[in-house]
Amino acid sequence: MSTVTTASFTWPLGDDAVLIPRTTAVAEAHLALVEANHQRLAQWFPDAFQEPPTLAGVRANLERAGRAWQEGSLLPLSIAVPAEEGWRLVGWAQLVIDAPARSGEVGYWLDAGHVGRGLVTRAVTALLDHAFGPLGLERIGLPTTVDNTRSRSVAERLGFTQEGVLREAAAFPDGRRDLVLYGLLAGEWRT
Repeated sequence: MSTVTTASFTWPLGDDAVLIPRTTAVAEAHLALVEANHQRLAQWFPDAFQEPPTLAGVRANLERAGRAWQEGSLLPLSIAVPAEEGWRLVGWAQLVIDAPARSGEVGYWLDAGHVGRGLVTRAVTALLDHAFGPLGLERIGLPTTVDNTRSRSVAERLGFTQEGVLREAAAFPDGRRDLVLYGLLAGEWRT
């Protein structure tokens, strides 16, 4: 995977990882990450990753994310680990923000070779601290397919409450799947 040699800012997740803005500045590295994980991610994302990624498509997606960031409706971040010359992208985490409702939704994914190191838990913790702190949000949702046991474990480990199951709510190329919805309230975070 290619590396990112500079970042406009980094958000430390400990000594071994950071969050960096997911913008067009990281397009080539992000493309390499998505290409390496394309087949695996297609099983968890029904509306994305179905077509092979292209640099033009990645750039367009990152441009949309950048505009949403400027508008205050999205906090798009890459999870990165130290590399010989900068940072190597190993996943992403984001917070979709609904400011009028004072709520949001977290999402994330990680390179297969970096699963099981606590990176997603630390990234989501940072997002929750920011959401319930400086952003002043009152509720964060976390949807996932019912068969995504790793994602469900992250939600449960961080104190989310399972609020319901939407039957056959996600349309995948091979059929429909149930989604489980988790929620976390500001008063429940860090209590």
